[in-house]
Amino acid sequence: MIRVPRLVVAAPSSGAGKTTVATGLMAAFAARGLAVSPHKVGPDYIDPGYHALATGRPGRNLDAYLCGPERIAPLLGHAAQGADLAVIEGVMGLYDGAAGQGELASTAHVAKLLRAPVVLVVDASAQSRSVAALVHGFASWDPQVRVAGVILNKVGSDRHEELLREALDGSGVPVLGVLRRTKVVRAPSRHLGLVPVAERRAEAVESVAALAERVREGCDLEALLALARQAPPLAEEVWDPAAEVGAEPVARTPRVALAGGEAFTFSYAEHAELLRAAGAEVVGFDPLRDEALPHGTAGLVIGGGFPEVYAPELAENHPLRQQIAAFDGPVAAECAGLLYLARELDGKPMCGVLDARARMAERLTLGYREAVAVADSALAEAGTRVRGHEFHRTELLPGAGQLPAWGLVRPERRPDGFVQGNVHASYLHVHWAAAPRMAARFVARCAAQWEAGRAA
Repeated sequence: MIRVPRLVVAAPSSGAGKTTVATGLMAAFAARGLAVSPHKVGPDYIDPGYHALATGRPGRNLDAYLCGPERIAPLLGHAAQGADLAVIEGVMGLYDGAAGQGELASTAHVAKLLRAPVVLVVDASAQSRSVAALVHGFASWDPQVRVAGVILNKVGSDRHEELLREALDGSGVPVLGVLRRTKVVRAPSRHLGLVPVAERRAEAVESVAALAERVREGCDLEALLALARQAPPLAEEVWDPAAEVGAEPVARTPRVALAGGEAFTFSYAEHAELLRAAGAEVVGFDPLRDEALPHGTAGLVIGGGFPEVYAPELAENHPLRQQIAAFDGPVAAECAGLLYLARELDGKPMCGVLDARARMAERLTLGYREAVAVADSALAEAGTRVRGHEFHRTELLPGAGQLPAWGLVRPERRPDGFVQGNVHASYLHVHWAAAPRMAARFVARCAAQWEAGRAA
């Protein structure tokens, strides 16, 4: 049984101010002494960084496509243990889900799975009375989705606010907040969205504090908290990484190095938890600054991020690049990790583990994928089926005769990534909560190779 007050922050479309309101609410409630569990619908890995800054707890994703609808409530329960409140930021428009999959992975879908009330953030900058029709449409579209309040964003003046409130009076959806139009709080963005917290931490701290102040002044926090407390208990059991991996105890604890720092900002929190549950010691390292892997490293995990932004600095770290090139333990690399293992990135030398060159591309590659493992690897047996997500604006020019990591089967058929010895590298982001045996297999492979090396 999962008992945690919760609410979902949604919007009619992207750009309405979900991140502003959700992050501000998290920070405002945290400032009042509440333990706030932060969540993001979908695969986004940048917003959760701001959520973590606002709450002091890891930002977690709730993605019904990557993890399956049946895991959404258990994952929430796991993350929200000891929390007074969970705030879930939606994705895109309230009813926008995986392309061609109906409501799957939409904010509305997740709200229904969590039986959570929805607060609709509306960009009111270019409307007055029409706001009532908009809110009515979203509130009545699906009777199972409870749109329980609205926060009006980008309101221009007292008179504008008065007109909006008059239009919504009697609609059955109360106004729980009004935020005025301002340019004071802005987060810089670039080719893949907001700049991650790790790259602008001092500024990000100020931005989050400013968002908390705006929300505190413009929103009825007591009413929002009361609304969250109306969410009923959930019958599902809390997700448990130890139960999920189901791994046999390894003879010795292998040390798995997990890349971090400004260039590698993305890794689902559950990945490290699953690795530990499978018997690994997880140690972080920063490829921008550390000239060597952690002592005794038996396995290497390099997730997503923005190596293209830091290609010159990564190239200058010759000692680490050379050590990774010579490393013979299991390696799991996703997206940014794939680029870092290539021979070069935008003309700058990388680790040279893979016979491929990477460069920035004109078009963004974005979307959910279904894939099948082409060959046995440190992560998966051949034939293993997974769901993943691609999000990059780079392209890879591979050498000839290399074995792909995945065969993408939906929405298009094409190979992706590489399996080369102990290396599994691809563009595909996979949430290991949906494939926990991958973590167990990786740790077991690390332990076995480490023991073999010690014996030799």
